[in-house]
Amino acid sequence: MAPASSPLVLPDKNGKRGDIALGFDTIQGFMNASSPFGATVGRVANRIAKAQFTLNGIVYKLPANSGNNTIHGGPIGFSKVVWKVKKYSPDGAIPRIDFTYHSFDGEQGFPGDLLVRTSYTLLGDNQVCITMKAEALNKATPVNLVNHAFWNLGGHNSGDILSEKIQIFASHYTPTDSKLIPTGEIVTVKGTPYDFLTARTVGSRINELPKGYDINYALDGSGSGKLKKAAIVHDEKSGRVMEIVTNQPGVQFFTSNTLNVKGKGGFMYKPHGGLCLETQGFPDSVNHPNFPSQIVNPGKPYNHIMLFKFSTL
Repeated sequence: MAPASSPLVLPDKNGKRGDIALGFDTIQGFMNASSPFGATVGRVANRIAKAQFTLNGIVYKLPANSGNNTIHGGPIGFSKVVWKVKKYSPDGAIPRIDFTYHSFDGEQGFPGDLLVRTSYTLLGDNQVCITMKAEALNKATPVNLVNHAFWNLGGHNSGDILSEKIQIFASHYTPTDSKLIPTGEIVTVKGTPYDFLTARTVGSRINELPKGYDINYALDGSGSGKLKKAAIVHDEKSGRVMEIVTNQPGVQFFTSNTLNVKGKGGFMYKPHGGLCLETQGFPDSVNHPNFPSQIVNPGKPYNHIMLFKFSTL
């Protein structure tokens, strides 16, 4: 399996500790889940329309695993393969673990050999840094790696996340069709249920959407490649706060709209039982030249940084 979600235990405002990451008690639970809980997803996370793209004049056809489209790298994407532990330093001031995977030319239809590394580092002051690096060894190839953690700041077994407040630092989003494929537009969030420029609860306008949130935001300040705030989530009951910082142009906000699975300790995770904030390149960028490019060329590695800062109010 790809790197998976272990417990992430943090104190609430009263000092009571709780696990805020949804997941399972066994590796088999992660393997059998319909969603990649906490996994590194790739080679190209999110959706690719009609399971194909053209690169350097060559049409690449991929296995479809979401209707006629490809999602999360195909039926055997990076969340379904075995990674190697490259480095493990559990002790000291900065504990860290590194995983590597060599994706072969033609795997799930993608061109070129790709060497991938995902690193998890525990920093001081309740901070977790995840870095994802990828090196194209011999051919240009699309790369969009994400961490697919499901969060519930009230505790993984506390119920839904509809009362949690969220602020997303994005003035625009990429609308989709009924199959969640981007139309190619980048439009303002103003006047829509997608406007979280000012913090408000997840559930405040969720009923205006067919099922809930599953949308990519174009983060403000994108294009520089520098670290910027993506989102802040606050659970008022527990007092826990999560801030996400990234160097990626987008973030997928997903409210686990059809979740229905038995998780840790036998607790049933139901729809809206957790939320995902996946920093990323835009979905289906390979088919939209106006979106930030996801193409990685030999000699110019991919580098994705996400920093999670946890605190209490």
